[in-house]
Amino acid sequence: EGRGKRRNPLHDFKKTGELMLIKVNKTLEVKTKLLNTTEQCAKRCSRNKGLSFTCKAFAYDRVTKRCHWLSFNSLTNGVRKKQDHAFDLYEKKDYVRNCIIGKGADYKGTISVTKSGIQCQAWNSMIPHEH
Repeated sequence: EGRGKRRNPLHDFKKTGELMLIKVNKTLEVKTKLLNTTEQCAKRCSRNKGLSFTCKAFAYDRVTKRCHWLSFNSLTNGVRKKQDHAFDLYEKKDYVRNCIIGKGADYKGTISVTKSGIQCQAWNSMIPHEH
């Protein structure tokens, strides 16, 4: 089972059609390159191959077949969303999901309060509860 089949790298990304992210904060990094498919963009983003930053998202320009790898996503401060019919935005699910899967060791989301509104305990803290 599963032999000879490669996992599609796009499964790790949430797609939003016709949307581009514009960085207002100039310290945020972007790298672009001509690539034929969104799968190639996703693979490179997942592996951070050839990037000097952790890739959190990429936008694919369908017209020019250009990939824009982003060190940020739609939840990052200093970022603005822009409707753009040429682009599709792909954000790594690990960075935009609002739930914890399993023990939460890989959780990178933004939720920091419980369902009842109580502030979560920091991962590096043993107070008020031990891990």
